[in-house]
Amino acid sequence: MKEDRVVTFDMLMQKILNGEKQYDFSKIKSAYHFAEKAHEGQFRSSGQPYIIHPLAVADILLDLGMDTDTVCAALLHDVVEDTPATYEQLRKLFGRDVADLVDGVTKLKKVPIFNRDQQKAQDICKILIAMKQDIRVMIIKLSDRLHNMRTLSYRPPHKQRNTAYETMNIYAPIAGRLGIETLHEELEDLSFYYLDPYSYAEIEKLLEINKQERENFIDLIKKRIAERLQQENSIIFAREPQISGRVKSLYGLYKKVFVNHKDFNDVYDKYAVRVIVSTVPECYAVLGIIHDMFRPIPNRFKDYIQSPKKNNYKSLHTTVIGREGIPFEVQIRTWDMHKTAEYGIAAHWKYKEGIHGKDKMEDYLTWVREVLEAQQTSDDVEEIVKNIKDELAPESIVVAMTPKGDTVSLPIGATPIDFAYEIHTQVGHGMMSAKVNGHIVPLDYKLQTGQICEIMTSKAPDKGPNRAWLDIARTTKAKSKIRSWFKKERREENIETGRAMLEKAFQRCRIRIPEEDYEKFLEDDMKRHNCNTLDDFYASIGYGGITIQKFVPRWKDLYHKLYCQDDTPAKLPIIQPASRSKKSRIILDEIQDCVYKFSQCCNPLPGDEIVGFITRGGHGISVHTTSCVNYKAMLGRNNPEELERWMDVQWTDNQETTMQTSIEIIALDRIGLMFDITAILTEARIPIVHSSSRNLKNGNAIVDICLMIVNKSQLTAIFDRIRKVKGVLTVERASN
Repeated sequence: MKEDRVVTFDMLMQKILNGEKQYDFSKIKSAYHFAEKAHEGQFRSSGQPYIIHPLAVADILLDLGMDTDTVCAALLHDVVEDTPATYEQLRKLFGRDVADLVDGVTKLKKVPIFNRDQQKAQDICKILIAMKQDIRVMIIKLSDRLHNMRTLSYRPPHKQRNTAYETMNIYAPIAGRLGIETLHEELEDLSFYYLDPYSYAEIEKLLEINKQERENFIDLIKKRIAERLQQENSIIFAREPQISGRVKSLYGLYKKVFVNHKDFNDVYDKYAVRVIVSTVPECYAVLGIIHDMFRPIPNRFKDYIQSPKKNNYKSLHTTVIGREGIPFEVQIRTWDMHKTAEYGIAAHWKYKEGIHGKDKMEDYLTWVREVLEAQQTSDDVEEIVKNIKDELAPESIVVAMTPKGDTVSLPIGATPIDFAYEIHTQVGHGMMSAKVNGHIVPLDYKLQTGQICEIMTSKAPDKGPNRAWLDIARTTKAKSKIRSWFKKERREENIETGRAMLEKAFQRCRIRIPEEDYEKFLEDDMKRHNCNTLDDFYASIGYGGITIQKFVPRWKDLYHKLYCQDDTPAKLPIIQPASRSKKSRIILDEIQDCVYKFSQCCNPLPGDEIVGFITRGGHGISVHTTSCVNYKAMLGRNNPEELERWMDVQWTDNQETTMQTSIEIIALDRIGLMFDITAILTEARIPIVHSSSRNLKNGNAIVDICLMIVNKSQLTAIFDRIRKVKGVLTVERASN
């Protein structure tokens, strides 16, 4: 991976002079000098002066064709956050637009009651709100993130992984949704490099093998198509078509080879040829010529002109095979489509001097509005990140149709509930049943492309959604509308439902506190979710704005801290053996130099309550958990001879070694599941001994992973992270 070049102010000015776009030189120069003085004495992790970063961000924005104010804001984007400079200073010197853009990308001040993930969620939420007002905020943020990713090698390894993980899950998908493919692919590839360097190297190696042969193949295909189109040029084309070729991005190939478990040679679109023409009729004419020249592969044609992607991407895609027997993809589009495909929303500044008209902005920002609406109904600052992932993750879509022939684009796995809310909120609220191709289907039916879906609604004015729909709906829009209805229409019912759910959770966790102490016990959680009263908190739980499971581990710890200190039994006296090794993980009561082993039937971990069993034949002591089925079975037999062989043991405080344990995860089977799980383990620096997975007939998957863990607390923290992965149903220690 090549290092990022250092951009100087003279290089920036020369790029502006060489381009065709007009800029305000004096304003950009003033912004640079202000930033240079503000950041004086500050340095990057590489040891270079900090000012090289704002210059690099401005350089990226010039490549995207952004305007003067955006370039100025890029030069100034860190001065409010990292220097004494203020918003008012920027507004007076550079105008309100520049000041607002800088304010939009400036992080919020830390809130004491928020943890790291919650603070990040709040920062992203702020950027989205600013982005809704001015899309340039997000374009600056994406350029800022791109330069940080290009120079990430200077950061510590754990920060590299954290930044890459956030980029892969948040910023790269946003760049894709805005259609800025030049940023999207590079952000993905750079994140991939840090998240899975082994697979990155493998893909690079595959691409390097026979590199010259691949380049020759693409050149040959381009030449054949050019010659054929030249024959048709005077009849069909207004101007000569442009033909180019490329190899699929590294991360794109990774998803096909490693995630989808395909052989490299079975990836049909790793080579692509692009044909750019003047008009839409010419696109379809070229398609006919390509299918006449090469043999099309069945079910590999996509018409994104008639059914554009959500980021307004339009093109014709077809995969064909030539006489060499090598499959390749052909993309056919007009010049306007090509500009949108490469630069997305930024094309409006690069070619049209900005977005004129609210409709154009709405085309790109509908998803932002829906995510922010979902945030208002969730009452959960971390929910914003989950909604962004859910909204941006699906690259593949299904295109269902109404009985009138209107098309509705939905993510794979979408149901009639999602279809109904996509048509109109009131259609969703009034939904009674659904038909697909004329047949009644259950509401959790998974729609397929080309199906005709018809929604039957109730005429009753007070008809509303069912709470169970929240577990069925796939889209953020449907879920937020359902929550919103319950939030507005059923407050008293929500309070009762929420109270019952909370009490049930307390019972499961064996949390026994008087109801009059609930408010004090839940005080921090109520603040985090903007609930002024306990009834507000109950109501949020009741309509689904707060997911109760995420609080359980914290509630358990808080309960034991506040209520169980006096009930803790005194520890048995322990005699520490003088000859104990530094790596010993347990202390045996009044026994020195004793051999011991950890039982495989329950795999004890530091933090578990444990007992020791004196084995026969000189094999020392076998250590079990107190919840072990074998231990309980022996107690149940009440055999005095066996009972005498059980003894008290206890963990030491030594943290120098790790211990092996196995976990079992049950989740909805989907593409990317293993990647998401292993990314969490990689980020936490948890060594993986081995892993395996298998599919169940009900559509779920079981993932077994053997880990090296320091103690039970570390394992509990990992469980909490894995439970948040999309589709994960349960995660627990595996039993042998």
